[in-house]
Amino acid sequence: MAGFALLKKASLVGAFFVFGFFIGPAWAFCPVPGKLEQVGVLRVVDGDTLRLSDGRSVRLIGLNTPELAHHGRSAEPFGEAARRRLVELVAANDGRVGVVLGRESRDRYGRTLAYLYGAEGQSIEAQLLAEGLGFLVAVAPNVALLDCLRAAERSARQARLGLWRGSPVRTPEQLDAAGFALIQARIERVEGNRGGLWLELGETLVLHVAPALRERFEARHGRELLGRRVEARGWVIDRARRGGVQPGKARWMLPLTHAAMLEVLP
Repeated sequence: MAGFALLKKASLVGAFFVFGFFIGPAWAFCPVPGKLEQVGVLRVVDGDTLRLSDGRSVRLIGLNTPELAHHGRSAEPFGEAARRRLVELVAANDGRVGVVLGRESRDRYGRTLAYLYGAEGQSIEAQLLAEGLGFLVAVAPNVALLDCLRAAERSARQARLGLWRGSPVRTPEQLDAAGFALIQARIERVEGNRGGLWLELGETLVLHVAPALRERFEARHGRELLGRRVEARGWVIDRARRGGVQPGKARWMLPLTHAAMLEVLP
């Protein structure tokens, strides 16, 4: 807690305003699920990751914030703003957060997956989304708050707050690196096989639905996706770095981790 005490002191002015700005209609849709375990925060790593005083590294469920500078890559727009805002929200709760574990409580990196809440039961994830400091993400089975978090992002997008001031949406042709992306394009080919469902967006990008998710995905979106314009989001993989790309195959692949990661546009 000593390390965070210094952080908290430096953020005192910003934290003063957090209490008056914390509660609002978008994030009120994510009510606190009863009495919460309150845990001290040792350090805020970035906008969606922090380390608790008990040693756990926590990845917030339901949002992905822009990356900070690392490994020679420059920071993404609003990455530092998201980190600073999370610092303020934690400081406003006296350096502690309420923790609710996800249905799947650990990711492949060993981090704890959890929803976080402020002192009055405010969803920290919804707060960041409502201010336009992150993107909604849905990774099965941790989707309990999907609807309210989607409402929070929608409010920021409509108001053009934070990263929505510009347009973070890209086309497949604009992809130049692996990582999180928000893509709009038309589905030009649909193929289903033992490997799942494959939705080709031109020659450069294919969306992949794993076999375990395919039934629920098709139940939501139906089978008539061919020719439809869609918005997809998720972590793009560069297949060229995985032993090369077969002739006629797209270089970029975006695995859809939940049906909510694809929206069919009007």
